[in-house]
Amino acid sequence: MARKVGIYTRISRDDEGEAMGVARQQQDCERLADLRSWQAVKVYEDNDVSAFKRNVVRDEFELMLNDLRAGLIHGIVAYDLDRLARQPRDLERLIEIFDERPRSEFATVTNDVNLGTPDGRTMARIMVAFANKSSHDASRRIRRKHLELAQQGKDSGGPAPYGWRKDDRLKVDPDAARVIREAQQEILAGVRIGTIRNRWQEQGLGRPRAGTKRIAHHHVEHMLTSPRLVGYRTYHGEILTGGDGEPIKGEWEPLNTLAEWEAVCAAVAERKQQHPPGRNLARKYLLSGIARCGLCKTKIRGQVNQRWKPGSKAATFSYQCSVVNGGCGKVARVGDPVDKLIAELVLEEQREKAAAQGTPAEQQWSREVELDAVQADISQLLEAEKSKQITVSTLLQLLPTKEKERDELKLERARFYKDQKQAEAREAAGDLSLTEFFDLPIERQREIVLQSLSAVMIHPAGRGRRIFDPALIDPIWR
Repeated sequence: MARKVGIYTRISRDDEGEAMGVARQQQDCERLADLRSWQAVKVYEDNDVSAFKRNVVRDEFELMLNDLRAGLIHGIVAYDLDRLARQPRDLERLIEIFDERPRSEFATVTNDVNLGTPDGRTMARIMVAFANKSSHDASRRIRRKHLELAQQGKDSGGPAPYGWRKDDRLKVDPDAARVIREAQQEILAGVRIGTIRNRWQEQGLGRPRAGTKRIAHHHVEHMLTSPRLVGYRTYHGEILTGGDGEPIKGEWEPLNTLAEWEAVCAAVAERKQQHPPGRNLARKYLLSGIARCGLCKTKIRGQVNQRWKPGSKAATFSYQCSVVNGGCGKVARVGDPVDKLIAELVLEEQREKAAAQGTPAEQQWSREVELDAVQADISQLLEAEKSKQITVSTLLQLLPTKEKERDELKLERARFYKDQKQAEAREAAGDLSLTEFFDLPIERQREIVLQSLSAVMIHPAGRGRRIFDPALIDPIWR
């Protein structure tokens, strides 16, 4: 009976996402299995996955080890030993399984290493050690090359970041740039990054990895706040500065102005500070936590009507005072008419306010000249030390004070533009129709309502009443 073996294929980087490299490895491994009269029953494929980086989990490699240990397969065929392991610890895990199951088969296309014998294991350990050193050397050279490119403001290659054209990563992609700017406006208007991520996933935006539509939350956050958007060159996530202490500018087209970018970054940072990760702040209904019971004044939330059954007509929801939340439990109102009434009142109030105030002129931060002077002082100090006019000791005595002053001014500027851009994003509500209002994300709807109202009092309607009475809904205006 033919021995059942698994074929393992891996390639570290597949920029095109076409999996051509692993396909070639599979063909060669299948031919070798046929020559050995083994039956290849499963292919374990880790495409575009590193075996050298310690924080990377190779899902198919782990599955293969489990199957081999459980006896579901009787051996492994790989193209080369370094496809399996570039870290000695991974090889040792494999050797332990061959200790437990000494009749297991092992073969590679490029060399003949037998993990079932002491000599074969010694040779494998030497080969993996050399492969590990080769990866370390290559990693060191690549890091040095990327640092040099970064210091020159050059792009380091690879797939184009979202917002720039695939065929020319130095040129802005107008369609992607529009999507990013719209998302940034939503952030300034109070929309959560999670809401934006969900919409991007549904619409296939953000250039998700090949074969999946999923985009991680932190990837969306990075796309909306990356220093690249304003033209700053980074290295390992940090903005690089030149000899004058100023940020190094990249050679690509910027997508944001400095004011726009700083405003978005400040808004994201402020939200993280106010609402630490781990708390679910998503709201499903417009007036949850805004509406209050007209009898006991407790905050009330929306909930699906208990009488609704799956398979019947669309579920309706109500705003109900709940005893569980400390209320009296005596007030409830169908939610849709309440939402519509409040939205109409708020939009009308904001239209009147916008007409009375007119369009505010965009203001410039008043301390820009002061910041320029501090940055010039820092540049002069660095240049003076470089030309030996002052010692390093003197530089280190004077520089921290200036750097602290610069950072405080930059933080103040970011807050100024954040407040300004947030006000601009929120003022646009005066032009919305009722349909456009309810098409907005729920966070944006709530922000618009809270600009005008501090609460909505819902009064009891009495027994047996079924007609919606607007007089029983009392908006509390700011």
